[in-house]
Amino acid sequence: MAEEVKLVDPRTRYAQPPYDQQQLIDMPGHTGEMNPRPDHGEESYRGAGLLTGLTAVVTGADSGIGRAVALAYAREGASVVIGYLSEDTDADITRKLVEAAGGKALCIAGDLTSESFCEKLIGDAVQHFGKLDILVNNAAYQVTREEIDGFSTEVFDRILKTNVYAPFWLSRGALPKLSCGGSIINTVSIQGYDPSPELLPYAVTKSALIGMTKGLAKLAIDRGVRVNAVAPGPVWTPLIPGSVDEEKVRQFGSNTVFGRAAQPAELAPLYVWLASPSASYVTGEVFGATGGRTPV
Repeated sequence: MAEEVKLVDPRTRYAQPPYDQQQLIDMPGHTGEMNPRPDHGEESYRGAGLLTGLTAVVTGADSGIGRAVALAYAREGASVVIGYLSEDTDADITRKLVEAAGGKALCIAGDLTSESFCEKLIGDAVQHFGKLDILVNNAAYQVTREEIDGFSTEVFDRILKTNVYAPFWLSRGALPKLSCGGSIINTVSIQGYDPSPELLPYAVTKSALIGMTKGLAKLAIDRGVRVNAVAPGPVWTPLIPGSVDEEKVRQFGSNTVFGRAAQPAELAPLYVWLASPSASYVTGEVFGATGGRTPV
């Protein structure tokens, strides 16, 4: 007999602001320096074999949403390629979580602003595991500035290449290799619909990625591949204390109806469902997880 489900109040499930967090200095930051520590589902996520035998590439899987997705996929029976920039310690923790869940893991470090690395990431994944079933374009970069003059062309270019070019390069490389019935899942954002001026370039890229999701879905279905997106609101990841001023970090997520930011573990089930055969009639859709802030 299955264990009885215990319901919890979503408003108080996790810590509410103010957060006692010193702003991180180096982008994109490290999970171990965060207070409170993010929940990736280490103790809470239970698999049900929904992705048994599948192989996934997850970018930005060293921390945050990417780590939560990698862990959930492993507990659902998938092998996971952990794509990340340079945070070796965080990536190794993700690898250990995947392997402890019984999954096979492969860590691949590199800069997604490089077209050749994006091609290599897909190629190495297929060569190592022999196939590819799921691509999660999750990695992102952001910078906050109070005035438009604060966004240099160099910064704008890096944000655009990380958040738009890389998903395009990765999807283009993956699509011919993805199994029929496979899927591409993009992490977009509430910023794509309700942009904050201090995140102008980031918001622009998330709007573009929403359009890419819907357009690519119409191309990919000719190969039997589905393309969808998840649009989070505020989520407690290293990207936040690594790029937002300290006072805003302390109050992060307080403007949602829950009065708090999401934890990465709360988003992972969406990525599992979208990658599973249960979502076989779903493509070109964007699923909001914004804490009630907007109907995405």
